[in-house]
Amino acid sequence: MWTPTPFPDDLLQTQAAFNATYAASHRRDTIALRRRLLRLSVRLWWHPYWNTAHSVPAARTQLRQLARTREAARAA
Repeated sequence: MWTPTPFPDDLLQTQAAFNATYAASHRRDTIALRRRLLRLSVRLWWHPYWNTAHSVPAARTQLRQLARTREAARAA
């Protein structure tokens, strides 16, 4: 079970999807993966959560780190 975070689940899932797509884009050079990265980055950037975050740059960094940590735990 995951510990509670200040981030909405959909935002965390979008970040995880972005990370997975980014990793896959290095193995295969496809336009579809780049388009998916673009769509995901727009969803991340314009998510309503950022209107309420106190320190957006720090929160974005925390979100990326949390998504990576969860992915690593899931892979283990």
